[in-house]
Amino acid sequence: MTISIEERFAVHKNDYKNYDTSKLREHFLIESVFKPNEICLTYTHYDRIIVGGIYPVDSVLHLESVDQLKSDAFLARRELAAINIGGEGIVTVDGEKYTIAAKEAIYIGKGAQQVSFASTTASDPAKFYMNSAPAHQQFPTKKVGKSDANVLSLGDATTCNEREIYQLVIGGVVETCQLQMGMTELKPGSIWNTMPMHTHSRRMEAYFYFNLPEEHAVCHFMGPADETRHIWVGNEQAVVSPPWSMHSGVGTANYTFIWGMAGENLDYTDMDFHNPADLK
Repeated sequence: MTISIEERFAVHKNDYKNYDTSKLREHFLIESVFKPNEICLTYTHYDRIIVGGIYPVDSVLHLESVDQLKSDAFLARRELAAINIGGEGIVTVDGEKYTIAAKEAIYIGKGAQQVSFASTTASDPAKFYMNSAPAHQQFPTKKVGKSDANVLSLGDATTCNEREIYQLVIGGVVETCQLQMGMTELKPGSIWNTMPMHTHSRRMEAYFYFNLPEEHAVCHFMGPADETRHIWVGNEQAVVSPPWSMHSGVGTANYTFIWGMAGENLDYTDMDFHNPADLK
């Protein structure tokens, strides 16, 4: 079987306060995002977003519907965005082929019937990290190169959070129903992302950490500002962040991460910030 899927149910913020380490990891950490020649999906009950990894080493992987969707096609009532973190790949949408290089993205709108993923060469396979959310409106499929992204330069070396944010799937770059997706690259010597921390109860978010050196990790902080917890995350692992939770991380080495959001609005700046000195 080339598609596997697990389901994660929503957690109330009062229940979360009672979780130990293993329980936090069980509910919020996705440890295995990629498996060779498989599509690995996690269906969450946070705005019904699906987080997944598509890793076509030496075979073509077809994105077929799963039982949770109760639909003939995966994208019958959904949209999808994927960012390639591996070698060059080919995404075919209803017969049209798109070549996606490393750190490039593709948006596929609601209604696409046949979607497949392949690598240009098995010796340097593509790795597509994807997010999918329900859609009530159809928008055209579009490839987004890294040069097409809206780039934000934020942070400072003195606070160890100098970074560039590549807004790949966002208004002004590509039209979507509710998905937003992008990539943040930390500058050498910077290890903090998303500082100051923030929440946005209007939408959920998922973080995927990669380009993390072997034997290093990222400490991902979550929870309300007055009741924080942490999860240690390894390379190519993801964390699901509920709407009531902040999401920020600090690494033991330099890394890159992909963020994806779905929910009430498409306003990227809709954030409720929390000063570091106020966190508990």
